[in-house]
Amino acid sequence: MRILTRYILREVTAHALIGVAVFTFVLFTRDLGQILELVVRNSAPLPSVAQVFFFIVPVTLNISIPAGVLVGILIGLSRLAADSEITAMRASGIGVWSFLRIISIFAVASWILALANGVYLAPVSQAAMVHLQDRLKSSQASFEVQPRVFYEGFPGLVLYVQNVKAAQGAAIWKGVFIADTSVPSSPRITLAQQGILVSEGRDTLHLHLTDGSTHEIDPKIPDHYQISTFVQTDLPIPVPQADSTKDQELAPAAQMGTWELWHQAHTQKDKSLARWYLIEFHRRFALPTSCLVLALVGIPLGLSSKKGGKSTGFVLTILLVFVYYSASLVGVSLARQGRLSPGFGVWLADIIFFLGGAFLLWRAEHRPFEIASLKRLWHPFSGGLPEGAAVFRNHRVEDVFERAANRRRVFRARFPMILDDYVLRDFGMNLAMVLSVFLMLLLVFTLFELLGDILRNGISPIVVGEYLLNVSPYFVYNITPLSMLLAVLITLGVMQRTNEITAIKTTGISIYRIVMPMMVASALLATGLFFADQFYLPHANKRQDALRNMIKGKPAQTYLNPDRKWIFGQHSDIYYYELFDPDRDQFGRLAVFQFDPVTFQLTKRIYADRAHWEDSLQRWVCTQGWTRDLRGPAIDDYRTFDVATFPILSEPPTYFKKEVKQSSEMNYQELRRYIHDLQQSGFDVVRLKVQLEKKLAFPIITLVMAVLAIPFALSAGRRGAITGVAVAVGIAVVYWTVAGLFEAMGNISQLPPVLAAWSPDLIFALLGGYLVLKVPT
Repeated sequence: MRILTRYILREVTAHALIGVAVFTFVLFTRDLGQILELVVRNSAPLPSVAQVFFFIVPVTLNISIPAGVLVGILIGLSRLAADSEITAMRASGIGVWSFLRIISIFAVASWILALANGVYLAPVSQAAMVHLQDRLKSSQASFEVQPRVFYEGFPGLVLYVQNVKAAQGAAIWKGVFIADTSVPSSPRITLAQQGILVSEGRDTLHLHLTDGSTHEIDPKIPDHYQISTFVQTDLPIPVPQADSTKDQELAPAAQMGTWELWHQAHTQKDKSLARWYLIEFHRRFALPTSCLVLALVGIPLGLSSKKGGKSTGFVLTILLVFVYYSASLVGVSLARQGRLSPGFGVWLADIIFFLGGAFLLWRAEHRPFEIASLKRLWHPFSGGLPEGAAVFRNHRVEDVFERAANRRRVFRARFPMILDDYVLRDFGMNLAMVLSVFLMLLLVFTLFELLGDILRNGISPIVVGEYLLNVSPYFVYNITPLSMLLAVLITLGVMQRTNEITAIKTTGISIYRIVMPMMVASALLATGLFFADQFYLPHANKRQDALRNMIKGKPAQTYLNPDRKWIFGQHSDIYYYELFDPDRDQFGRLAVFQFDPVTFQLTKRIYADRAHWEDSLQRWVCTQGWTRDLRGPAIDDYRTFDVATFPILSEPPTYFKKEVKQSSEMNYQELRRYIHDLQQSGFDVVRLKVQLEKKLAFPIITLVMAVLAIPFALSAGRRGAITGVAVAVGIAVVYWTVAGLFEAMGNISQLPPVLAAWSPDLIFALLGGYLVLKVPT
């Protein structure tokens, strides 16, 4: 019995570990770019980067551990049932309760691990993450300033830098323009050829400027103008503090200790906040307990999957995890609204699954049932077909060739052949299952992430459902390459393990011909991803961003930015205005600063109370103002005017009406035009150029992943699907790390955008092609 116990536990644990690893990686990829950018910019020490990595993982484990437990039980037992090992064990006298006792060892161990993570490790990690972000805030501020873009993150200051050079722990700025906007009508202007920003404590930064000048003017007396030059000067800059608003109400609850939550729930005078503290307290115990109740449901279902095999395990995992977390969200929502007590609402999903698991265990012991028979519900008309009836009447085991011959063909042409049809069926099913699992996991994690905002702002289920519907295409777009990698590995791995690859090769068909249908499907899917990004995803992303703002309680985003008051012109000049009427094309209190791009010194300054665009002149007509010509610390000329035009002020009104968009909300052509427009205005477009190239490069990685999976699937096939999935996780980790690293380097101009976006594709395509050529055909 001990040998059998170890055998079952090893089978279940192996699949569970793979499930936890895959789910954790999928959830972790959302924050991987942030970590890699810290490394590339060298703006944080490596120990701090490692801390960021380890602080993020415990939060994802709250979801991935229970899901991994269910995967391990369902797939492990389904594999044993499909190979008739469960039948042999039960024939030797081992009943359902014996399986329950054996797997309860695994379930209880997982529950203890999840409980320690949920009760202690995850809250401590979130609190430590906040403290780490506060500690790194000053060192990060130096790198937040991008070249040729107006930065308004410092209180009362507007900063413009011509170029940024990375250095150890700081950044060196070339060509610095600083406007002190404490008095908006007459900003104090400072220019310097070079600046270095370093930390002087937790709340203060120290900006050291060299070779510059400061310009001050009294708006009431415009003929009084003061210029002071300096070789070196120091400027203290306060670190911007985060707003402590009610939007952050839930963050402290997630970061508080478990027993502190219990204390706050019973001492808090605000009943609404006390209820949330109590809900959070119960959630930290209810989520880990899902390991036990999901195991209780998974054991009888796994034992009943005689014909379904691992595919049934995948499908049941999707359904059960989705049902559990949906019930949990409903219970928490009712508890938050006061319709249920906090304890009962949070534990509602566990109670439902406990009762369901107890019923299934009783049913499995007294009246065994067959999960595979549920497939008739998916194909309600299959029972009336003669072929279907013959298959159900014939219980003789078919070999691979008979099974292939009895399948109804999808294609009727000479090409694809029956072999292609056979491979594509299994490949398509595996791809659909993997995509569904990952999509369900991301949707559940997103729901839990937004749960506090949904309850606090009273968002209706219809709005939440619409948001999930619109965000799903974005998730599918991003997880398709990883799903393709897993689908090819699973398909070829199973064929290799069952000797189908060997049987096909004996007929004279090479391995290249076997994998051709999957390569064609991958290429078509990559093309589909590109066209989806061209015609559908931008609209869906706009809609899901608007819905997310509604859920978060933020005002609806307007793509025209009316608050922009600083903009870079086409002739080495900077515009500053207090008012701009885009309908009438008029400025109010317009100031223009023209400077020498080599020495970065002011050469001309124009001010006008009003300015309007004149189409016939193709100029801005300025009224009631003054102009100064400057040469270093000296003023060459000063004059006032009632009405005047200036050749350098030739930017049309459309130049000041540029939209503020996200790269994900534009297709390739729109993003290219948007980059061109922003570049003319002096905005930093390096990140956008990287995203532009990624719109072409990212879909191609779907085909690259399929190629890369072939040699690993054939080499790991005989060692089982577990090895294949482990290989897939390893490849995915390496690829996403390399891709994120190159993207981060491109974002800070350490690599050209084309190289940053396409290098991962080229590297892994060459590696995959080399390994495929070495595979025995």
